Amino acid sequence: QMQLLESGGGRVQPGGSLRLSCSGSEVTLNDYVIGWFRQVPGKEREGVSCINSRDGNTYYAESVKGRFAISRDSTKNTVNLQMNSLNSEDTAVYYCAADRFTSAQSMCRFRVVSAWGQGTRVTVSS
Repeated sequence: QMQLLESGGGRVQPGGSLRLSCSGSEVTLNDYVIGWFRQVPGKEREGVSCINSRDGNTYYAESVKGRFAISRDSTKNTVNLQMNSLNSEDTAVYYCAADRFTSAQSMCRFRVVSAWGQGTRVTVSS
């Protein structure tokens, strides 16, 4: 069973930036649709950004458009999420997710996921 591992979370001041990375254990992430989700207590896990490596399509939630950028690093077998202009509403646990057969939009909008990472915490606070 594939395992996903997130890294790069932490605490940052409002307006700051963080870069999250998702790596795969014994799998090639290019063969999957990979997404980033986030969750705060009492709320559903929401799709932030997803990427389909096969066709290059990406999806961004409205709340992060223009601030976040998802990308693949094939040499390192990672999918990264660059997060800029962070604000308090971005505070959450961020999860990496994978599915082999869905689309970027379907994964993010309808949580079509077959594997989850353990999550990494992002705190935006002064």
